[in-house]
Amino acid sequence: MWDIDKIKAYLEENLTESRYIHTLGVIETAKALASINKIDLEKAEIAALAHDVAKNMNIETMRQIIEEHNIKLPYETLKTPELWHSIIAPIIGEEVFQIEDRDILNAMRWHTTGRENMTTLEKIIYMADMIEPKRSFQGVEELRKATFENLDKGFIMALNHTINYLLNKGFCIDVNTIEARNFIILNNK
Repeated sequence: MWDIDKIKAYLEENLTESRYIHTLGVIETAKALASINKIDLEKAEIAALAHDVAKNMNIETMRQIIEEHNIKLPYETLKTPELWHSIIAPIIGEEVFQIEDRDILNAMRWHTTGRENMTTLEKIIYMADMIEPKRSFQGVEELRKATFENLDKGFIMALNHTINYLLNKGFCIDVNTIEARNFIILNNK
């Protein structure tokens, strides 16, 4: 199976202290959401543990990994290096941690932008990343409450929050985020 101690040791060496503390909060939140939503707790823990594995990697190293793996990125993603860590995370998951479970790898991959037709585990990691206990932004308490009451309701609120934040900052919105929002809204009527 997975070597949690190996993953933790790697993270302690490659993440800043604050990012590692954030990761521990994501694990706590993901396991709680997994329990409520009847998802395998160990899979949720591994995906949460490894979701930000590349977060503190420098841009040139990430660019090199993307090129070595021949990953073709849409223009807006190519111009948004803040998203690259989620593209690299499953690569490290497979190559360094020997994670073969596609559900876990996909949850790691889509934790920043979301995507159309997300699995419950993918939504859990997306939400746990956004609402873990150390997160503090206007509306986070309402978002936490909604997410623990109904994962899809919280997910829609989170996508709306992210899109509004990006619009207000004048940033690009990843097309996957828009597709995630449209899909969940159209399929929750």
